[in-house]
Amino acid sequence: MRKYLLVLLCLFNAQWAFAERVDSLLVDLYQVVEKQDAFEKEKLATIYSLKSQQKKVESTEEMFGAYDALYQAYQSYQFDSAFSYASKLIDLGYQMKDEAKVAYGKVQLGFILLSSGMYKETYDTLSTVNSQLLSKKDRIEFYALMSRAYYDLIDYNRDNYYTDYYQQLGSQYVDSTIMISPPASYESIYLKGLKYLRNRNFGVAEQELLKLIDRKNEITPHQFAITASTLAFIHLSEQDTVPAIRLLVQAAISDVKTATKETSAMMNLAEVLFQLGEIDHADFLIQKAMEDANFYGAKQRRMQVGAIQPIIASAKLAEVESERRLLILYGLGITLIVIIIAFFSYVISKQYKKLKKADAIIKEANDNLRLTISKLEESDKIKDEYIGYYFNINSEYLAKLEKLKKDVDRKLMQKKFGEIGYVINTIHLKSEREKLYESFDHIFLKLFPNFLHEFNALFNEEDQIKLTNDDLLNTELRIFALIRMGITDSDKIASILNYSVNTIYAYKNRVKSKSKVPNEQFEYMIMKIKAE
Repeated sequence: MRKYLLVLLCLFNAQWAFAERVDSLLVDLYQVVEKQDAFEKEKLATIYSLKSQQKKVESTEEMFGAYDALYQAYQSYQFDSAFSYASKLIDLGYQMKDEAKVAYGKVQLGFILLSSGMYKETYDTLSTVNSQLLSKKDRIEFYALMSRAYYDLIDYNRDNYYTDYYQQLGSQYVDSTIMISPPASYESIYLKGLKYLRNRNFGVAEQELLKLIDRKNEITPHQFAITASTLAFIHLSEQDTVPAIRLLVQAAISDVKTATKETSAMMNLAEVLFQLGEIDHADFLIQKAMEDANFYGAKQRRMQVGAIQPIIASAKLAEVESERRLLILYGLGITLIVIIIAFFSYVISKQYKKLKKADAIIKEANDNLRLTISKLEESDKIKDEYIGYYFNINSEYLAKLEKLKKDVDRKLMQKKFGEIGYVINTIHLKSEREKLYESFDHIFLKLFPNFLHEFNALFNEEDQIKLTNDDLLNTELRIFALIRMGITDSDKIASILNYSVNTIYAYKNRVKSKSKVPNEQFEYMIMKIKAE
């Protein structure tokens, strides 16, 4: 009997020690996650700076570089924006009649498509790339991307029939990459390790990848995260759990610090901890992984996280349920107080339901409050801009009226009555109105820099509005700009724009009839456009 007790005690101590070790490994990650907002702000500041620089470029060559910089900033941060700038690279390449730039743009688009799990679109895009047009650096990137595409397809399909074929193609592209890459480069070492891993030669693969871990300061944080995650996979394959957790933690920390949203480290770490019974840690991390997946916007990543999240949530719920049942069993064992326990169980159950309802009400209230605060912040920003705009315009018109008054008074004193009409005629109302519209346009586009892009997104390409002057709005855009500012009454809009109400209705109906969204939802979609 004593032997069994000693064995149980040893097992308990070992489990407790392991759990304590896991907690210590996760401390740094949790501290970094707490500062996630600060890293996000740094990322956004970089993006805003790049957008400001892009607006100042003049040549198409400079514009291509600006688009590329924005693409690189969005590449692992937000799928939609990265996709948009990759597409712009291709379009601008065609416009410049530069096949090398078109090929480069397609490689970048292929990366984004692959990251989102759109395999057919990836191969359709990359199959049109003439690698000979690429620079050596870009050709290395292209070959590496093709190898990853075939390796990822193996993991996605899990099909015994095609696996060997995809493995062969992926390895061929790895060999092509290594052939033209410097031997000490990240691409050469990492892909060599990846090839060994795919051939299940884990020992050699680990040796190659450890070279990059030792050179942590010489590679980018994102490259380090990829390497650490790959090395963690090898340790997990060999049942070496603690080093795998340590590496996944380091990879996740790098991803958080660089505001990388297209990542799998957090998800893989949650899955490992779940398998080890660390349900609370797994639940927290899988929720963070889902937040990143939703933000990045890639369907494949959401599906991957979504496949694991319910399992962890169910386990957490089962754990709570198991503990509750154990308490009930203990209560039933104490026969003298069984009635009291039953009574309190009933009370607790009722209170739980009330709390659940209260939580739902509080959550709904918080959601509404956040929405209200967001609208108030936007409203305050708009108000601040337009108060300054209002005083500036009024001061200009007061100065003009004062000058007019002085000129008229001078003509009256000089009894030059015939010249008064000439003084009055110097005021060109049409020109003044155009200046007023121009000032409104500048202020509005400052508040809503993406208005034209998001407005055009509601139309097919042939119906989109193309402006000759990027700083000004045309009449149709100005009508809906006023609506976005909260002026929805057609009479007021007609008065502001000096049109009849029927003309305003005609403009609105003509625009709505071309939209991809139903007419009754069009103005709602306009109101969803965010100020920045």
